[in-house]
Amino acid sequence: MQRKPFARAVAELRRLRKDPVLAIMVAAVLAALALFIIYPLVMVVFASLRPDGKWSLGVVREVLGNAYLGQAFRNSLMMGTLTAVIGSGLGFLFAFAVTRADVPFKRFLHAIAIIPIVSPPFIGALAIIMLFGNNGLITWNLLRIQNFPIYGFRGLMFAQAITFFPVAYMTLRGVLESINPTLEDAALDLGGSRFKVFMRVTLPLAAPGIASAMLVLFIETLADFGNPLILAGSRFPILSVQAYLEITGMYDLPKGATLSILLLIPSITAWIIQKYWVSRKRYVTITGKPTRSSSKIVSPAARAAIFAGCLFVAAVVILVYVAIIWGAFAKVWGNDNTPTLKHFQYVFSVGFKAVRDTLTIAGLSTPIAGLLGMIIAFLVVRKRFPGRRFMEFTSMLSFAVPGTVIGIGYILAFNRRPLALTGTLAILLLNFVFRYIPVGIESGRAILMQIDPSIEEAAVDLGADSKTTFFRITLPMIVPAYFSGLVFTFVRAMTAISAAIFLVSARWNLMTVQIMSQVESGRLGAAAAFSVILVAIIFAAIFLIRALLRARYGRYGGSMLNF
Repeated sequence: MQRKPFARAVAELRRLRKDPVLAIMVAAVLAALALFIIYPLVMVVFASLRPDGKWSLGVVREVLGNAYLGQAFRNSLMMGTLTAVIGSGLGFLFAFAVTRADVPFKRFLHAIAIIPIVSPPFIGALAIIMLFGNNGLITWNLLRIQNFPIYGFRGLMFAQAITFFPVAYMTLRGVLESINPTLEDAALDLGGSRFKVFMRVTLPLAAPGIASAMLVLFIETLADFGNPLILAGSRFPILSVQAYLEITGMYDLPKGATLSILLLIPSITAWIIQKYWVSRKRYVTITGKPTRSSSKIVSPAARAAIFAGCLFVAAVVILVYVAIIWGAFAKVWGNDNTPTLKHFQYVFSVGFKAVRDTLTIAGLSTPIAGLLGMIIAFLVVRKRFPGRRFMEFTSMLSFAVPGTVIGIGYILAFNRRPLALTGTLAILLLNFVFRYIPVGIESGRAILMQIDPSIEEAAVDLGADSKTTFFRITLPMIVPAYFSGLVFTFVRAMTAISAAIFLVSARWNLMTVQIMSQVESGRLGAAAAFSVILVAIIFAAIFLIRALLRARYGRYGGSMLNF
C-alpha cells in the first residue's frame, strides 16, 4: 500500500516526459505559484521570527503581551463573526425572496444585492460619514445632532454588513435554486406547517451553503482594510489597520509582519474549513425532471414581511449611493450643497493620473489572471501530474490570505536584487494577477466539469498536444465563463486597496488609494467624485462585456452580468 503513491507519481512523470509542452507548462505554473504566493508568505514569517537575522520570539512575545494589540485581534474576530452572521442573514433574506417567496420586483432586488460588489469596499464607510458624521445629512442637517458616535463598532458593523451581504447572496441564491421544490411541496402535502417545512426541510438542505457563506464573509471581513481604516478609530482597533500603521507609521516591519501572521491564522483556518469540508457537503436533490420554484412554503403574511425587509435593506443601499453621488456634486458637503462640478474637475486634472494608472493596471492584469486561472483549472481538472494538489491548494490560497499580509509580503520579498520590483508597475501587476487567479480558476473548474473530456481526448488521439488541445478545443468552449470570470477579476482589480496600498508609488498610483487619501484629508467631495467615476467605469466594462458576449454567443454567463 505504501508503494502505490510512489508508483503513481512515477507513472505520472513518465506521461509528462511524453508531452514536453505539458511538462513545461506545469513546471512554469508551479514555479510562478511558489515565487509569487508562497515566497512572500515565507518572508513575512522570516521578518517576524528573524528580525535581526537571528531566530527570535522577542517580537512575538512583545505583540502577544501588548493589551492594545490583543484587543485589536479580539475586535477583528468579533467583527468577522458578527459580519458573517448578519451578512449571511441578509443574503439569505434576499436569496429566499428571489428564489422561493415569489416577491415582486425580483430583478430590482437582484440588482440592489449585486451593486455593492462592483463598488470599492469602503464606499459604505464614506457614505456613513456623509450621512451620520459631524456634518452628516441625517445627523446634523435633519436632526441637528452633534458628535453622533458613528466611529467605532457601530459604524463599522453597519458598513461591513452592507458591504459584504451581497457575497452571501450570490452563494445562497445558487444553493436555494438547487433545492428541488417538490420536497417542500411533499412535506406540505403530508400535513407539515409552512414554518415546520421551512425549519425541517428548506433550512437543513441549505445549511452547507449557509455555513460556506458565513465562512467566506468571515474571511472577507478579516481581510478588509478600507472600512476599518476609515471608521474603526483608535477606540476600536482592528488588526489589519494596526499592521498597516506599524509599517507605514512606526516603520516597524517585524511587528507589522507579526500582526499579519496573527491575522493569517484565523483566515487560513476558516478557508480550509470552507474549502475542504463545508463546500463538499451538498444536501440537494437532482431528479432529472424539470421543476419550478414553489412559493407554497411562504404564506401571504410571510411574503409581505420578507418583501418589506428586502425593501428596507434596498432603501439603505440606495441611500448609500445617493449620498455618494450627492456628495460628488455638492460644493461643501454638510455646509453648502450647491451643485458644482469642481470635484470632478479636480479628479480629471490633479487626480487623472490615478484614473489612468488604475485602468492600465486593471486592464493588463485582468486578462493575464483570467487566462492563467483557466490554464490552472485545465491542469487541475483534466491532467494528472506530481504536484497537482500543491498547485490546486497554492493557487487558491491567495483568496484566504488577507491583502495586508500579501502587501507586506511583497514589499519584503521584492525589494532587493535580482527581484527589486518595489515601486514599479510589475509589482502591482504581479500582485493583482496572483491575488485574483482564484476567480478564473473557480469559473474554469465549474465549466470544465460540464464538458465531456472525451472531446479533448479525441483531439489528443488525433495527434494534438496539450497546448493545441487547450487553445483550440477547450478554451473556445469555455469563453463565456472565461469572460464572466474576467468581469469579476476586473472589478476586484479596480476596487483593490488592502495589498495595493503598500505597493503604490509616485510613479504608479490607484484610484482607491486616492479615495482613501482624500477621506483622510477631509476632502469628502473629491473622494465621492473618485468613487462615482470608479463605479461608472466598472459598470461600463460589465455592460460592454455583456453586449459582446450576447452578440457573439447569444448568451452571457455569471450573476454579475445579469442586472
